[in-house]
Amino acid sequence: MLFNIGLKDIVDIILTALLLFGAYKLLRKSGASAVFVGVLTFVIVWFVVSQVLRMELLGGILDGVISVGAFALIVLFQTEIKRFFLRIGSSKNWGVLNYLKRFLMKNNETESAQPDYDIIQIVLACRSMARTATGGLIVLTRENNLEFFVQTGEIVDSRISSRLIENIFFKNSPLHDGALIISNRRLRAAACILPVSNNQNIPKRLGLRHRAALGVTEQSDAIAIIISEETGQISWAVNGKLTINAKPEELEHFLSEEMKEQK
Repeated sequence: MLFNIGLKDIVDIILTALLLFGAYKLLRKSGASAVFVGVLTFVIVWFVVSQVLRMELLGGILDGVISVGAFALIVLFQTEIKRFFLRIGSSKNWGVLNYLKRFLMKNNETESAQPDYDIIQIVLACRSMARTATGGLIVLTRENNLEFFVQTGEIVDSRISSRLIENIFFKNSPLHDGALIISNRRLRAAACILPVSNNQNIPKRLGLRHRAALGVTEQSDAIAIIISEETGQISWAVNGKLTINAKPEELEHFLSEEMKEQK
């Protein structure tokens, strides 16, 4: 009876293991892996007590905690759950979902329009700001329009211009704090407030701009470019991963490759 395991059981075990491993990786990035291990330990204890040892009194108490705990977990991990579904919805690796998404949005011109950025203007602005160590955070939207974050800033709605980007991040400009969001070939809004990443592995020397860049790319498919105010270094973040100290030529190549996939 113990070894009566069929193909369906093997698939079930593999899928469960993959789900738990994926959840652990997702929570590890946000620094909540210890909470995940604690919850998993409690579930294992509950399973052994209720299903294996059949302890009715203790099992009944744990059953009540489990039933209420499901709602508590939704509240506790609401940010991670949102990030998980955003990743599924925007990931290029999910070919079937990508096709389905395009089919559902084919009649919506605003949603399906693919951005065509003037990459040269963005790179020129970043190079000039890097030379003068002018801090900046530029976010390029892709399929996720980030309208919620746009509304936290000042609407600009202008064509892409390197001079205008530099003026926005000029140290005495009232718009230099926060992020500049570029969407659909337009400078959409400046001084936008972005979510800050809770990743505990970020080097301490990196400031709030880098954490905000990681935060927005963890929750969407956007690209974030950072110019450090301390060192003048150019960095970028995508899919929750940071590339530090890049040259303008490397940034141009990176943006060209990433935007090519959107056309």
